[in-house]
Amino acid sequence: MKLYSFSLAPNGRRVTAFLNEKEIELDVVELNARKGEQLKEPYKSMNTFNCVPFLELDDGTVISECLSICRYLEGIHPSIPLFGESNKEQAIVDMWCRRIELDALTPLFYAVRNTVPFFKDRVLAGTRMEIRQEKIFLERAIDMINLFFTRVEKDFSGKEFICGNFFSVADISGFFVFAAMNMLKIEIPDHCNNVKKWRDKLFKRKSLQFD
Repeated sequence: MKLYSFSLAPNGRRVTAFLNEKEIELDVVELNARKGEQLKEPYKSMNTFNCVPFLELDDGTVISECLSICRYLEGIHPSIPLFGESNKEQAIVDMWCRRIELDALTPLFYAVRNTVPFFKDRVLAGTRMEIRQEKIFLERAIDMINLFFTRVEKDFSGKEFICGNFFSVADISGFFVFAAMNMLKIEIPDHCNNVKKWRDKLFKRKSLQFD
């Protein structure tokens, strides 16, 4: 089993954080996404969406997408569960993963790709296409983030982490929301004190320390 990743990419780091938290060691093949190595063979045929990371199983099956990779690894390494233990916890983790992906990470992802000059010819992940960057994506991301955290703030009372009093894969996704906000210089709304405490806690966690 091999993990194909790029150590500087946020999505690659999401899986790395998961591996760190669960103390899993994998054979990792580093692909320089900045140079487009994932767009070349044999990697292009292995993952037709041309993004990293992706996991190649021993039987040749390829699994891409961060949460899908992490869920597979959770299944074969159940100790230190990050998707919840009971049915209730698992449903709550799924709920928050989906909320974070749809209402925070995705708009921030497109804001980064539509404002950072490096992504001028790669607005769509896994491509090298001349699609014009649009600043409106940043404005929409700010609107969505403000709404998202206003909702999260109300739901955070009495909880240590986003899903309850246990650390989960949803918290890992949350860390990368804050990382993207830092890149875009987006502030947490002033009234969201619980969110700020959550951010500070994540930024101190050992598994989420990157050079």
